[in-house]
Amino acid sequence: MAVPEELAGDMQLLFVQLNRNTIVSTDLTVTFLNERRSLIWTVTRIVKDVQTAEDLAHEAYLRTRKACDAGVIDHVEAFLYKTARNLALDHLRRKTVREQLEASGFVDGLADHIPANTLSPEEICLERDQFRQFYETLSGLPERAQAVVILARIEQWPHAKIAETLNISERTVFNDLKRALAQCRESLEKS
Repeated sequence: MAVPEELAGDMQLLFVQLNRNTIVSTDLTVTFLNERRSLIWTVTRIVKDVQTAEDLAHEAYLRTRKACDAGVIDHVEAFLYKTARNLALDHLRRKTVREQLEASGFVDGLADHIPANTLSPEEICLERDQFRQFYETLSGLPERAQAVVILARIEQWPHAKIAETLNISERTVFNDLKRALAQCRESLEKS
């Protein structure tokens, strides 16, 4: 199947990017396997527990892989060691705080005083009413204002991207968003 000329350049760029990520991934795996013992020993000196060090070394590998997938890292080995060291220090801090809380007796019965993450039935009804009111107000706005609110607040797009997509100025995006949110806030305050 022939590829149209206008897409050939984009496909080649995509192939190069995919190939580069595969090379970085392979380099990371080889580096991790070669440095695994040294990495675990380095972390063990900090946390004083071999099993915890192995867990943290593996977590460092996973985080480094994620970082490699997000962009090119110049010095993979240094990044891997730094990530492992930071994870070990974070582990020590959490362990120290937990031990201090347990020693002070603060943890005993603590679960009885922690509020649940779930809403009460009354709160659920209030939230639904507020959402319904917000939706009705948003539906009553002009189409462009609706699009600006959805893109800015729900999709978390920057104003410049919204302006480019809707073919309006960034100032117009700002003003539409300000007016639309003011109307929604006013409508929620009335109810």
